[in-house]
Amino acid sequence: MNETNETREAVRARYAGAALRVLQPGERAETVSGCCGTRTLASATTATSEQATASTACCAGSACSTSAADPITGSLYSSEEVADLPTDAVAVSLGCGNPTALAELRPGEVVLDLGSGGGIDVLLSAKRVGPSGTAYGLDMTDEMLELARRNATAAGAINVEFLKGEIENVPLPDASVDVVISNCVINLSTDKGRVLREAFRVLKPGGRFAVSDVVVDGPVPDELRRQVELWVGCIAGALDRREYQRLLEEAGFQEVTMQPTRFYAADDLQDEALGAWLQTRPDAERTWLNRAFMSAFVRATKPGP
Repeated sequence: MNETNETREAVRARYAGAALRVLQPGERAETVSGCCGTRTLASATTATSEQATASTACCAGSACSTSAADPITGSLYSSEEVADLPTDAVAVSLGCGNPTALAELRPGEVVLDLGSGGGIDVLLSAKRVGPSGTAYGLDMTDEMLELARRNATAAGAINVEFLKGEIENVPLPDASVDVVISNCVINLSTDKGRVLREAFRVLKPGGRFAVSDVVVDGPVPDELRRQVELWVGCIAGALDRREYQRLLEEAGFQEVTMQPTRFYAADDLQDEALGAWLQTRPDAERTWLNRAFMSAFVRATKPGP
């Protein structure tokens, strides 16, 4: 098995385990993990912006798999947004942002969520585009698709459709989608350039790319990068933000912007050797390293006709 297939299978197994924890309660005891991995840290720095993450925890109650204290997935959705969603959709919300809140979805639009998981962003998108619009969710994991379809039925959503497939090969025609969203999934791909080219292909002229993802700001020591990636669970690794922009532009996108929404402090890593090394670094370098890893909202547009 080559590296790409090994990574894909590792991602598939991780997300399948998260779905089965909800589908088969009591039978599977794994810790919920997704892009954002097993939770081992208790703090993160949230970017100051009126469009950054919501201040309310994404859910409440025993079914909730994330909390406001979680450094990656906590406080992404307001209580109002998830109030009428199935608890199972919220329970496997494993993203690093809230793309539906910032994508400016309009009634009648067609939306595609790359790596839709349990369906929370698809269901929120479906509400925003209304009955005249459509929200597609694409996922490669059978267990997540089963859970997402069950959640859609429970929500009474009639304008959603969940597709099985890989984000490198989107099973939709050219120019069939108004908006592509994604939530902390593109960083899991070993061929991010192909993912972005596929997103460009399926978008209509003038269509919008609006995703939350984990990115890195500048080169960092390899050992530190590996440790942070273990923290956020991004198996294939996060792109440098400049490389992300380059790949988007090479795919044909214009008006690329990146808005940080949450920073992951290197000082919080639970590794004694790395912690001791960080303490030896100059203050300016430590300040930079503590803001080098982040969730960001990435926007771009496909040129119009």
